[in-house]
Amino acid sequence: MPKIDVYDIKGKKVSDVELADSVFGIEPNEAIVHSVLVNYLANQRQGTQSTKTRAEVSGGGRKPWRQKGTGRARQGSIRAPQWIKGGIALGPKPRSYKYSVNKKEKRLAIKSILSSKVLEKELTVVDKLELSEIKTQTMVKALKDLKVEGKTLIVLPEQNKNVLMSSRNIEGVKTILINNINVFDLLKYNKLVLPLDTVKKLEEVYA
Repeated sequence: MPKIDVYDIKGKKVSDVELADSVFGIEPNEAIVHSVLVNYLANQRQGTQSTKTRAEVSGGGRKPWRQKGTGRARQGSIRAPQWIKGGIALGPKPRSYKYSVNKKEKRLAIKSILSSKVLEKELTVVDKLELSEIKTQTMVKALKDLKVEGKTLIVLPEQNKNVLMSSRNIEGVKTILINNINVFDLLKYNKLVLPLDTVKKLEEVYA
């Protein structure tokens, strides 16, 4: 079992914790992580792009000139694709890009990233992450004391308004609830900060 130090909000080591091998100690599977990431990004696409076909643009009810004898190419409508302001041939239409992947693959991807965070020493565990008031500067100091720098993801075990509001204006820092944990955020942010309760819940859900 990988063992990791546990700090308080002031950055002092208070204990250590043994992480479950089945969640934080597996061999990362990069292929599965890539597959689940592509699925996540596809599911975020709105698919609202649209172009008008020749049936949807205005005008063009009359043949612009007679078929023969003008010396020009034959034309049936001024709203054909080759005309300015004509319809678009084979253009995009509203569609859904969503597709599903196996739940086991999603779980394996999450565990793979969590394990790689441990291997690369990018995981910081705190005993409790609580603030007495909503104050950005207090949160900035807490992260500095924990020696967490760069793009940071904080995963809370439950709703905590003080922490959420205090961290939302810090550049490069994002706070989410454990229910919303996803491959994209775990990969996007270099550092991962987990309260001890979050670690326990992750082990309960993903073990």
